[in-house]
Amino acid sequence: MGFARACSVALVGVEGVVVEVQADLEPGVAAFTLVGLPDKSLVESRDRVRAAVVNSGAEWPQKKLTVGLSPASVPKSGSGFDLAVACAVLGAAERIDPAMIADVVMIGELGLDGRVRPVRGVLPAVLAAGEAGYEQVVVPEQTAGEAALVPGVSVLGVRSLRQLIAVLCDEPVPEEPVEGQGRPDAMLAGLMIPGTGLGSGLAPAAGRGDGHLPDLADVAGQPRPRQALEVAAAGGHHLLFSGPPGAGKTMLAERLSSVLPPLTRQESLEVTAVHSVAGLLPPGEPLVSRAPYCAPHHSATMQSLVGGGNGMPRPGAVSLAHRGVLFLDEAPEFSGKALDALRQPLESGHVVVARAAGVVRLPARFLMVLAANPCPCGRHSLTGAGCECPPSVVRRYQARLSGPLLDRVDLRVEVEPVDRADLLGHGGRGESTAVVAARVRDARARAAERLAGTPWTTNSEVPGHELRTRLLAAPGALAVAERDLERGTLTARGLDRVLRVAWTVADLRGADRPDASDVAVALELRTGIQRGVPMGTGQR
Repeated sequence: MGFARACSVALVGVEGVVVEVQADLEPGVAAFTLVGLPDKSLVESRDRVRAAVVNSGAEWPQKKLTVGLSPASVPKSGSGFDLAVACAVLGAAERIDPAMIADVVMIGELGLDGRVRPVRGVLPAVLAAGEAGYEQVVVPEQTAGEAALVPGVSVLGVRSLRQLIAVLCDEPVPEEPVEGQGRPDAMLAGLMIPGTGLGSGLAPAAGRGDGHLPDLADVAGQPRPRQALEVAAAGGHHLLFSGPPGAGKTMLAERLSSVLPPLTRQESLEVTAVHSVAGLLPPGEPLVSRAPYCAPHHSATMQSLVGGGNGMPRPGAVSLAHRGVLFLDEAPEFSGKALDALRQPLESGHVVVARAAGVVRLPARFLMVLAANPCPCGRHSLTGAGCECPPSVVRRYQARLSGPLLDRVDLRVEVEPVDRADLLGHGGRGESTAVVAARVRDARARAAERLAGTPWTTNSEVPGHELRTRLLAAPGALAVAERDLERGTLTARGLDRVLRVAWTVADLRGADRPDASDVAVALELRTGIQRGVPMGTGQR
């Protein structure tokens, strides 16, 4: 009787569980049984592994073979277990020393000819292996750079099963020719989900188009929305742009991700892990360093926004926008059920999706930008534009954005139509993205220094209790906000959010703490009511 074991990783959402792949050979009629709660694609690995082993020059054992995936209670899906299954079988057949593979994590799909094909989710799988104490990982050659991002783990990238057998048996490693030179690598097809590439609104900002990032200087006029965009980037505050079509709402939102600071190392790993599982990681770019930008269509379902799908839930748009921007253009056209599903992640920074197959916790700390027209035709706010929408239709259209959702939006700005002077450039170009991004970085640095030693890094994350007890504003600064609270025009959550925005305005102008003018600016940005204060938050 022969027995051997190797290790692989099963992904549950964006978290990994180390799975022990055990192979047992017994005398009897030749058969291959796979147990351990596998899905359809994993059951089919029996035929792939058998063909790959034979075509790699090894002998397939003609005995009763049982392969078990432990723990058996964890659902397992995908073809990433092929490599571990093949090595466990060869170890049980004594073609490989079982001791050499007992503590090695193997991830990869096998072709019938023995080539090792890449799979999605390599980074979170290697992260799970490292956290479980494993130090050696074998992955496909194309994803070795992604796996090498995890510190403390030795990564071996292989191109074929023949090469791995030679390495494990201390034999000369055969050279595998690179096929299809001059053409796109067909082996990378397993890393991308069809329909989620460029142009779908689900790609990271650094991977769209030809690498050119939109510049804020391209936006004509709009000083108040530009200032609101800067405040949103500096403090991580959610933003609502409302105004007629063609005023520049989408242009402004598309430039927000370029204003955000580059991701830290930990944030980059979080974002890369989500995009790797979702099949959105650009080939040749193992680490996402820029804030992602996600703009789903208004016909998106609730499952596509918060996560879902058959079997174990997959990341939705809110998770793909983790540490970046989620832009909902034509927000009132989204279904009310889908919009209201955003309430929980806006507060908690994660999504908990419960399905029959299990419960998955997905990261979802994003900056939300909503864009809305004042009415179905879009001309309701324009003087003499000829809006023919009845008042009841206008009210019903505006009510599609529910009160609880809008209460979680810190900044609400009216985007006015651009006049001729600004559009033709007579008024001069506005500040560029680089200038605004520098101020945003300085403001975030002040906030991080003030919040050092706490679990928060931006003003939008600070709880209201801390703002009212430890991080106090200047004396008398909250007088106007307190009056609005007593009148019922401001909720308790709204007061906390006004305080957070006031701290961001103070950080942008280099002040130690917010004063009455900063609170007035925050109130104006939240309510849209003129308070008689200048909006030059970035002027120092």
